[in-house]
Amino acid sequence: MNWENNVRKVVPYVPGEQPKAEKMIKLNTNECPYPPSPKVMEALQNLSANCMRLYPDPAVCDLRQALADYYKVNVEQVFVGVGSDDVIANAFMTFFNSEKPILFPDITYSFYDVWAELFGIPYERIALTSDFRINPKDYNKENGGIIFPNPNAPTGVLEDLSMIEEVLKANPDVVVMVDEAYIDFGGTSALSLLDKYDNLLVIQTFSKSRAMAGMRIGFAVGNEKLISYLNDVKFSFNSYTMNQTSIAMGVACVKDDEYFKTIVDKVITTRERVKGELRELGFSFPDSMSNFIFATHESIPAVEIFEACKKENIFVRYFKKPRIDNYLRISIGTDEEMDTLLAFLKQYIAERQ
Repeated sequence: MNWENNVRKVVPYVPGEQPKAEKMIKLNTNECPYPPSPKVMEALQNLSANCMRLYPDPAVCDLRQALADYYKVNVEQVFVGVGSDDVIANAFMTFFNSEKPILFPDITYSFYDVWAELFGIPYERIALTSDFRINPKDYNKENGGIIFPNPNAPTGVLEDLSMIEEVLKANPDVVVMVDEAYIDFGGTSALSLLDKYDNLLVIQTFSKSRAMAGMRIGFAVGNEKLISYLNDVKFSFNSYTMNQTSIAMGVACVKDDEYFKTIVDKVITTRERVKGELRELGFSFPDSMSNFIFATHESIPAVEIFEACKKENIFVRYFKKPRIDNYLRISIGTDEEMDTLLAFLKQYIAERQ
């Protein structure tokens, strides 16, 4: 089997489990517990048969314009892709081509090192502090680029803009990517820094706060030159990345700002209530500003709670990784779903003590 000598061998990213149980509470992949805007479904119903027969607009002008209008930037500053994973992968190929290592936290979105390995990019994991924060001084060193999420995943910790700006000031010669998949749940976007730093790329997604994980829509905003380089790579790889349906539904989603803010507020309200109830049950966690809570219990190992929940068809996320193997990431569901989880945890913990 000599052909195997030429196979690219990588360790793939492992996504959260997608269970198929009929009655379950799914709190393991940070999906929005509410449906997308009714206007999204109207857009779907209004599509003609031609949208299946004809190629989509490769430049995705309608969606890019909707995003540009919403975030008050030029349309030339917006890049879109099939989920933020697609956007980030294109950005890795475009901007991380130095022989120097790129930098990202040791506890972070676990796709970063997978992309680096896949594209042959040297990298270095920078340790978060003991309270899961980024020390910007640790990024003041030679590198080929920087990426980190804000709020971080899986910890939920939010860094303020002054920290991001310190990293940008210390690294003017490389591209700094801020992955803002969860920014709508309590933070201030780094988009406000774009006019000051031409090496900043801000990446967001429709999968969390906009309740459209199934449609795979992500986008990046940066200066026009950065975006033009991204487009050059995209059009050299696959011109028709987004389908007609996703484009139309994405535009409708962006235009219904009232609904968007309503469901985000509901998630935040539930999150804050659940924080208090988890503390009463003996859990501790960083102060999450995302749509999940990263929790550890004072006496019961996380893996045991994870398995006990799973037997009840309640799915949360467990990471068997250094420094975080005694934590559970619990997505915020509806109030009813969280009440069921809390009731089970209360009973389970009482029986264990």
